[in-house]
Amino acid sequence: MIRKNIPFSSAEYDRRLTKTRSAMAAKGIDTLFVTDPSNMAWLTGYDGWSFYVHQGVIVFAESDPVWWGRRQDANGAIRTVWMENERVHGYADNYIQSTERHPMQDLAKHLRSYGAKGRIGVEMDNYYFSAKAFETLVNEMPDFTFVDATALVNWQRGVKSQEELAFMRKAAAISEKIIDGLIERVEPGIPKNEIVAEVYGDAIRGVEGAWGDYPAIVPLLPSGTDASAPHLTWDGRPFETGEATFFEISGCYRRYHAPFCRTIFLGTPPDDLKRAEAALVEGLEAGLDIARAGNRACDIANALAAPLERAGIERGARCGYPIGISYPPDWGERTISLRSEDQSILEPGMTFHFMPGLWMADWGLEITESIVITDSGAAETLCNRPRKMFVKP
Repeated sequence: MIRKNIPFSSAEYDRRLTKTRSAMAAKGIDTLFVTDPSNMAWLTGYDGWSFYVHQGVIVFAESDPVWWGRRQDANGAIRTVWMENERVHGYADNYIQSTERHPMQDLAKHLRSYGAKGRIGVEMDNYYFSAKAFETLVNEMPDFTFVDATALVNWQRGVKSQEELAFMRKAAAISEKIIDGLIERVEPGIPKNEIVAEVYGDAIRGVEGAWGDYPAIVPLLPSGTDASAPHLTWDGRPFETGEATFFEISGCYRRYHAPFCRTIFLGTPPDDLKRAEAALVEGLEAGLDIARAGNRACDIANALAAPLERAGIERGARCGYPIGISYPPDWGERTISLRSEDQSILEPGMTFHFMPGLWMADWGLEITESIVITDSGAAETLCNRPRKMFVKP
């Protein structure tokens, strides 16, 4: 007998499917084909490193979803999805990287056999659905209408259940462990790759009651003038006295994330960096206070901006995004953005990485929080560590 490894209750998956079907009906979508692995996992529990090949979940208006993918990955689906085994289908390996056939030809057969109707929604703009895939589906099913369902499921993921928040709190505990280890270990002369090895050790070992999963983004840790570039990773160069390094990391538990960033300065920081730190912390705390149910995403961004502007600091980027379940290459949900033009209303249970990084011409500074919008009062921070730049003389 195959042992299923389902992370959530049946009621939780019913809740998710009901929300998705309601959104489908509002868009006039009869059948939905989901290729984003985060959405696949959220709807069915599927978890595997297989998103480099064509795969997906078919959602119908009434019957249970169907998992479809590479035949060798179907065994993983049988072990991780909540549906019965007959709702799992695998295509032959001669479809993989073939110039003679395409997996979407096989998908089209399954869509027809399950009685897919009229308007089929596909996630046109994500990392996992190609132009060739769309072209093949259209050619194979000329009597159907394909409509853009990009982010339809993503938006249903925004308000987290208590089951999801429990996973995110476990991820946050791992994030705290990683940051604690960095503060303890980072010293001048230590190669960056050695520190990253310790980050991965802390991340994967996890904490008591929570083993660590792989995060959707690798550790980011540029130093000195390189810290003006927010998405640099690491090399073998040592940390140096007189430089700030920000560390952007996230603990991960069963694919749920709690990103957390802190900056470490080795030596004596210059006055302009200390002034930037003070303004950033003031803005963070103002944003946290206004991050309340019923307010808007833009209210957080505007609260952050005021003290930064008074300090003469201009940011050109959004200051946050929703988080939760995710797979590489991104741990954001790709819906709401915390920026001045986003009027989205904040609801209890929404979770964000409040991420107001400063990336100037020759320095960078990151002090961030993962937050939960509460039923009443200001946002809850998932991690509990000093909100400051750590200085090691």
